[in-house]
Amino acid sequence: MASVTLKNVAKRFGHFTALEELNLSIGDGEFLVLLGPSGCGKTTTMRMVAGLEHPSGGEIRIGERLVNDMQPKDRDVAMVFQNYGLYPHMSVEQNIGYPLKVRGIGKVDRAAKVRIAAEKVELGPLLARKPRQLSGGQRQRVALARVIVRTPQVFLMDEPLSNLDAKLRVTMRAEIKHLQHELGVTTIYVTHDQIEAMTLADRVAVMNQGRIQQLGTPEEIYDRPANLFVAGFIGSPPMNLIDGNVSEGRFRAPGVSLSAPDFRGSGVRVLGIRPEDIEVVDPQGAEIAGSIYAVELTGESNLVTVMIGTNRVIARAPRSWRGKIGEKAGLRPESTRLHLFDRETGMRIEPDGVRRVAGK
Repeated sequence: MASVTLKNVAKRFGHFTALEELNLSIGDGEFLVLLGPSGCGKTTTMRMVAGLEHPSGGEIRIGERLVNDMQPKDRDVAMVFQNYGLYPHMSVEQNIGYPLKVRGIGKVDRAAKVRIAAEKVELGPLLARKPRQLSGGQRQRVALARVIVRTPQVFLMDEPLSNLDAKLRVTMRAEIKHLQHELGVTTIYVTHDQIEAMTLADRVAVMNQGRIQQLGTPEEIYDRPANLFVAGFIGSPPMNLIDGNVSEGRFRAPGVSLSAPDFRGSGVRVLGIRPEDIEVVDPQGAEIAGSIYAVELTGESNLVTVMIGTNRVIARAPRSWRGKIGEKAGLRPESTRLHLFDRETGMRIEPDGVRRVAGK
């Protein structure tokens, strides 16, 4: 196994810069997720680690080896793709064993290694089938077995679950996390799905416009987003963001007058509150009040959307809560769970007044 280090890595396509100078260290055995919207640079980063793209600048190391000029086959990495990449004319056993065959591994040794890899992903009884005879989840398991059969130093996974239905994605997330923990292989996982990132990663690198916006554990990114982009991207539903002003220890916006003694200074600010940190209360005397715009039962709770001035604020209420569209409602945020951002820079402002640096 090995660490992966990117130092001042950039990628340009003509006049377009896909990736700014990126610095990232991934520990031996770590599960790192590159998370962000389409075009943010996450897949480009992975393809450069794999050797499918050449960096325009900087260094890429796998372990102690500088791999910038190495061919993909010499980097000892294995990649799982979104579309599985299986050979339709080969059986499951032949698909899994193909990487060993091209490396000249003998038939007997190859069959033994294939059986072990297949058992790890519960494909033992299906080795004789062709891909067309498998479900989507089974095909993805074949793709996983094909990369683990040769025990590479690094796994690279490019949105491997995006073609699966919602129920199967949940199952496969658990399988991938368990498998990576069992094997201890350094893994770089690319996705635009923040639920996948939060549930799978040891650390998450949130990317946008070719830069890392924040790097940290899922808990750090969720609890203390570095900027407005991260705050609005992480969470389902995402964080509520309200434009307003801070002065004399209060945050004020249309329909909002909120005591904020920890917010130092004054000026144009954006208040962030997560839905689960807001209680729906009687509108009489509430610091935030408006009319109910929508009520959505999710099973375990109700998502209550309230119009506050021109803002729609979502609160997560108990499943037993009842309310009707058009009725008045008050909102009581948890005072210790408020977030404040500088409107101009987008950066997080800590209670001591310090503006947080993105990526830290």
